Amino acid sequence: MTELYPFKFNPVLKDKIWGGDKLQKFFNKQSSTDKLGESWELSDVSGDESIVSNGEFKGKTLHELIKKYQHAILGKKVYEKYNEAFPLLFKLIDANDNLSIQVHPGDEMAKIRHNSFGKTEMWYVVDAEPGASLIIGFTNDCSKQEYIEALNQGVVESLLQKVPVSKGDVFFIPAGLVHAIGQGVVIAEIQQSSDITYRIYDYERKDENGNERELHVDQALDVINFSASQEPKTKYNLKENTVCPLVSCDYFKTNKIEFTHSLDCDYSQKDSFVVYMCLSGNFYVECTDSIVHVTKGETVLIPAHIDRVKLIPEEKSELLEVYI
Repeated sequence: MTELYPFKFNPVLKDKIWGGDKLQKFFNKQSSTDKLGESWELSDVSGDESIVSNGEFKGKTLHELIKKYQHAILGKKVYEKYNEAFPLLFKLIDANDNLSIQVHPGDEMAKIRHNSFGKTEMWYVVDAEPGASLIIGFTNDCSKQEYIEALNQGVVESLLQKVPVSKGDVFFIPAGLVHAIGQGVVIAEIQQSSDITYRIYDYERKDENGNERELHVDQALDVINFSASQEPKTKYNLKENTVCPLVSCDYFKTNKIEFTHSLDCDYSQKDSFVVYMCLSGNFYVECTDSIVHVTKGETVLIPAHIDRVKLIPEEKSELLEVYI
C-alpha cells in the first residue's frame, strides 16, 4: 500500500448570513465574499465531498479513496463501525455576527428522522475579539414549559449561559446541548459527519430577500437537555513539543500540539486515520515514501495504513490532532 500518502484537500467554502472575511485574512481562504462563514476542511457530507489537492490522487474525492482503500484509509475498527462513510467533519468558522441559537440531535433521533449520524462536536477558539462570548446550555435547570414561554416571549436568551471566550479556549458540545457562537469569534470545529441543525432562535434576522430563516422549534423540543450546564470550558495543560489532550469522547479524540522541533509520532496502536488541522505556522509531514508541506489553515489526513510520521516545523507551529 505504498501509494497512500498524507492527503490535503480543497476547502468547501460557504457564505453565511453571519459570515465575514477573517477566514481569508487568517487562513488565506480564496474567496471574494465578505460573508464567508465556513470553510469545510474535510467532509464526506453528500454534495460537499472533499477533493484531494495534492499528489497522485489529486482530483479524487475523499469518498472515492475510502471506497477503494477502505480500512487502509479509515482503520479496521473504524471501517467495521462506519463502513465507507467518513465519520467526522472538520470546519473553520468565522462568526462576524451571532449565529442562531441551536441544538443538534443525538444518533438515535437523527437516525429516525434523517437517516443520519447525530451531531456531537467540539470547538477550539482560534481567535476572539474583546468581549466576545458563546452561549453554552442553561444557567439553571429549566422546565420545558419555562423554555417554551421564554421562547414565545422572545427572551430565551435570559435562560441561557453566556460564556466570555478568548483564544485557545476549548468547548465540548454534546448532542442536546443548546449553544451558539457569538459575534467576533473564529473557531475550529470537529464534529460527527452530520449537517443537521435545529435552530430555535435567530434574532428575527432577515436574509437579502426579507425572509427569516426556518426555525425548528418543535423538533428541538425532543432533543434539548434542559439541565443546567456545568463548567463549560475544557481545562487542559499545554506544554510545548508535547501532545496535549483536549477532548476525548465516543466519536473522536482531539489533542493539541505546539512544536518548535521535530516530533516522531507512532500511530501503530491507533487503528485509525489521523487528521491535523494547522492553526499557525507551517511544517512538513514525513513518512516512509513521501513528505508533504502543510501551512496555516490547511488540514491533512494521514491514512491509517501509515503508522509512523515525523512532524518537522519550519517555524513554531500549532495544530490540532484528531483520530478515533
